[in-house]
Amino acid sequence: METTQILAEIREANLSYMMLAQSLIRADREQALFRLGISEETANLINALTPAQMMKIATSNTLLCRFRMDDDLVWGLLTNHGKSSANDSVSRLHASILMAGRHQEAA
Repeated sequence: METTQILAEIREANLSYMMLAQSLIRADREQALFRLGISEETANLINALTPAQMMKIATSNTLLCRFRMDDDLVWGLLTNHGKSSANDSVSRLHASILMAGRHQEAA
């Protein structure tokens, strides 16, 4: 993949992420804070952005979103490595509980 194509895809992902974040914040603030893993202050900033400001931010060559799960336990629960599909919903619930606890710790 060429560098210019990678940068274009990063910009597109950034704009999509910013639009999704703003939409989530406006629809259900508490859920948005949890799902996005952001603080109240960050939510306030994103909510107040104009379309022009979002476009400017999106043109960065750095990806704005990042993976929030950085431990093997959560990844294992989400991917169900070595587990039957019957345990899928329990594993996903467990992963959500772990991530919610980490969101509360960060807040």
